[in-house]
Amino acid sequence: MKHLDRVLGFALLAVLLIVAPFILPSNMHYIRLIFGLALGYILSRSYTGFAGSVNRAYNTGSTKLMRTLMFMFFITSVAVAGFLVLEPDIAKYGLWINPINLGLILGGLLFGFGMAFSSCCASGVMTDLATDLPRAGITLIFFTIGVFMGFPLQATQSWVTKSWFTSATGAKFAQGVFIPDWFKGGILNGYLGAVIVTGIFCALVTYLAFRYEKKRHNSGTYTGVLSERAQDMPKQTDVAKFELHSGDTYDALFVRPWTLKQGAIGLTMMFVLMMAITKSGWGASTPYGFWFGKVLHTFGVSGASLAAFTHQEAAVFTGSWLSNPMTVQDFGIFLGAAIFILTSGLFKETMHAVPSLTVKSTALYALGGFTMGFGTRLANGCNVGALYSPIAEFSLSGWIFLIVLVLGGIIGNRLSKVLYA
Repeated sequence: MKHLDRVLGFALLAVLLIVAPFILPSNMHYIRLIFGLALGYILSRSYTGFAGSVNRAYNTGSTKLMRTLMFMFFITSVAVAGFLVLEPDIAKYGLWINPINLGLILGGLLFGFGMAFSSCCASGVMTDLATDLPRAGITLIFFTIGVFMGFPLQATQSWVTKSWFTSATGAKFAQGVFIPDWFKGGILNGYLGAVIVTGIFCALVTYLAFRYEKKRHNSGTYTGVLSERAQDMPKQTDVAKFELHSGDTYDALFVRPWTLKQGAIGLTMMFVLMMAITKSGWGASTPYGFWFGKVLHTFGVSGASLAAFTHQEAAVFTGSWLSNPMTVQDFGIFLGAAIFILTSGLFKETMHAVPSLTVKSTALYALGGFTMGFGTRLANGCNVGALYSPIAEFSLSGWIFLIVLVLGGIIGNRLSKVLYA
């Protein structure tokens, strides 16, 4: 069975790489597909997900994922500084400099709250479709509804669109504070100072994470994460017995889990490639609202009505499913996760581990999906669009989102424990 799974996995990859250029509208769509495949594969093989940074810490005491994300944020910011330091007109880049306002705070709280109920985030729900379809499927359906219902507020409400604080460069984008503006005229046009500030923030979060984990150890409430233990004790390859065509070699190349740090480096490489090719960072959640609108359009709702309600262009609802490049990238994340599950031979045991839905779990996944989706519109992004990309691109909003995200996650986890009891 594992042999068949592996053949199917490589066949799926081959078909996508060979056939997709003849189906997708442009080369950029094809590049987005490749980005998605790589992101999905990396997230799955390294057992990494942004939601886990809060959920794992609360439920098990392990902060290793949170600390790894801080490492990833910092090295990505260094790479981004390399792109921007010699660019006189950074408006050429689609930087995620988000507003700092009530919408950011409420959106972050809602998103963290929803993560606790659904155990995933915007990108994580796509990888989880390959590993836990019932949970991820319910979450995704209501996530799309939440994004769709949030579009009008995102487009019209000043408490979502206007920033309490705006720096000179931030004013050129969607308003917000661009940290290099604090050091304008300084070394490397302020980017050295911005990298140092980002490093300090990352170090502070890492320190607090260590303190929290130590407290959990000392109180006897630390349980750890099974996948992290497996990542920390990888099987060593016996080089003296190396053979290209062997089970050990295949295991090393396609099966063994990558460490969290390897995953972080892989995600950073993908982010850097996005900056180089698309002039922008990583986003995920906006197309979800388009998908729900497309379903409504299929059932007879006109494109004009959908555009009037959402303040989006009618074409995003009436066009083909593959017309939006970010949709293609999101589909690619799901497919990349599926390729890992198949090529690693883990499909059967993964499917056997999927729990059955109950009325209560279905309702909680639906609540989690909706609050996450709606929260993304208030905060102008999800864990990649309001957290990773803004922090990596020196927007102060990303750090504020992180704080309220953690608070929302704590509230959601506490409540979910009561409801699941």
